[in-house]
Amino acid sequence: MTRALLSLNAGSSSIKFGLYALGADATPDHVAGGAIEGIGTAPHFHASSDDGGTVAERTWPDGARLTHEALLGALLEWVDSHLGGSRLVAIGHRVVHGGTRFAAPVRIDAEILAALDALCPLAPLHQPHNIAAIRAMGAIQPDVPQVACFDTGFHQAMPPLATRFGLPRALHDEGVRRYGFHGLSYDFISRRLRVIDPELAAGRVIVAHLGNGASMCAIENGRSIDTTMGFTALDGLMMGTRSGNLDPGVVLYLIQQKGMSAQAVEALLYKQSGLLGVSGISSDMQVLEESNAPEAEEAKALFAYRAGREAAALVSSLGGLDGFVFTAGIGEHDAAMRARICTRLGWLGVVLDAAANAAHAGVISAAGSTVPVRVIPTDEERMIALHTIATLALNKKTSA
Repeated sequence: MTRALLSLNAGSSSIKFGLYALGADATPDHVAGGAIEGIGTAPHFHASSDDGGTVAERTWPDGARLTHEALLGALLEWVDSHLGGSRLVAIGHRVVHGGTRFAAPVRIDAEILAALDALCPLAPLHQPHNIAAIRAMGAIQPDVPQVACFDTGFHQAMPPLATRFGLPRALHDEGVRRYGFHGLSYDFISRRLRVIDPELAAGRVIVAHLGNGASMCAIENGRSIDTTMGFTALDGLMMGTRSGNLDPGVVLYLIQQKGMSAQAVEALLYKQSGLLGVSGISSDMQVLEESNAPEAEEAKALFAYRAGREAAALVSSLGGLDGFVFTAGIGEHDAAMRARICTRLGWLGVVLDAAANAAHAGVISAAGSTVPVRVIPTDEERMIALHTIATLALNKKTSA
């Protein structure tokens, strides 16, 4: 009987998934992927095969009250029917925060789940939904082992200085420090780079994970040296609705002078700022690219400006730059934004090949560019699958 593995990336309003068949050596073969979107309003489930064809679709027009557990139950029903004679042997989860304790993926039990729950204050908009999916799957499929794969794990290798704020030592020791996020994406890109360009993979590379959530990571020989996100996923680059790097005095002003509550400030910085706040139009870069409004132009220009500024800081952390990689939604698909950012990196010797960039080629730098620039699609669900296989030793002939 063929074994199968399910990767889950659960958020507040969506659950992304990847379904994999495991060969004799447990190499994950992508069977289908998709998402449940619109959770809390009108949930919509869609799944596509590896060639992009739609294999399933379902909507719940009156499903505003449906819980993650109910929707994951529907997903598992589809998985069971789609697998046919295959058997689900593991479920891997993206968990945003692992704190200082979890540097590597771990099999989930009651004690581990309680430890992850305790980290919710460090990632209040992400971690509770990750944990809700774990609990839901545990209730639906109690005999299937689950593995937590951490977005912070890849950055545990950062030098100690890169983890510190200029705060009293006691706070650092309590866990108020820089963690970094998007680690599953950076891990995947780092591994992929070793396959397609081993020489560059051994050097100093900045990877720009640009999407609704955005960050950059300085990687040397596959190891995280520094990254733009810090204590929370709010830091660093400006994002779709998140402010990014901010003078902490602004927060004090909002509380002391504007009378805003902590909850109101949190909503402002996480949900009402970034591209949405600056443009007043949308958090979607594609919508802004299609707009002629000056506010949209300012939002795009600021996004590129902040990206260039943060990249320059990471070059300092690396002590030089051998290559630059774009990935994630904006990084993979928005040629115009890539061009803006590369223009800001011209002082480093980056020269863009306009035709290659427009064609979304794998290498978009010109032949004379001192720094090669690549576009590499990320695959966090596959990274979760690979970590789950290794954690449960599914590549060895042992029982799951």
